[in-house]
Amino acid sequence: MRINIAFPVLDEELRLEKGIRKTLRFLDKHHIENCILTIVDNGSTDRTPKIAQALCREDSRVRCISLPEKGFGLAFQAAIQENDCDILGYMDVDLSTKLKHLLTVIKIFEKYPWVQIVKGNRLDSRSVIIGRKPLREMTSRGLDLLVRAAFGTKIRDTMCGFQFFRKEAVDILAGLSSTDKGWFYCAELLLRADRLHMPVKEIPVIWEDDYNTTVHVGSTVMNYLERIAFLRKDIRKMRY
Repeated sequence: MRINIAFPVLDEELRLEKGIRKTLRFLDKHHIENCILTIVDNGSTDRTPKIAQALCREDSRVRCISLPEKGFGLAFQAAIQENDCDILGYMDVDLSTKLKHLLTVIKIFEKYPWVQIVKGNRLDSRSVIIGRKPLREMTSRGLDLLVRAAFGTKIRDTMCGFQFFRKEAVDILAGLSSTDKGWFYCAELLLRADRLHMPVKEIPVIWEDDYNTTVHVGSTVMNYLERIAFLRKDIRKMRY
């Protein structure tokens, strides 16, 4: 089973090298073979592209994709298009979600061949959340309630930056989904998966907030609201 971990990055010159090297050391320590790391740079204006290329030259397990336009959705769409591995997922390069959860992801996919998606759920009562500000916590829970009410889904925390898909599943979902540029794209993949009754396994995670994140809560919330309205209409039109 080959695994591809995508790291969408935007102006991450201070954290990119540390995050990739730490992940590579983790793979070596736990003898995880057939795993590649794909850095997807989408519109960085700092030294991120140069650092990414240097890491690619240094280790054959690291790949690079460079996009001229910003947007997490665009970055993951590019990762899907370029993916040739059995499992494709994404993580934040600051490693907010602890790397040890990769072991759980691998175990689930190996043990349960019918599971199509494995994702983190920071809202699980067993999850440990470190350093999160009250405003972000309230925003996350509010959006979670809105999404579940709007689509009648049991999937939680669709914004969690720790999600993994079997290749055949993510290819199908990408073909059905929009080309949304923002964070909601990955929520859309999950909501369409739920509509198709694809088995999704949610796991509790240890997650540490990063105060230097490039994610802007206000614009993310507005994008979510707009995309929720669009997706509700689109799903009504389509037959699954």
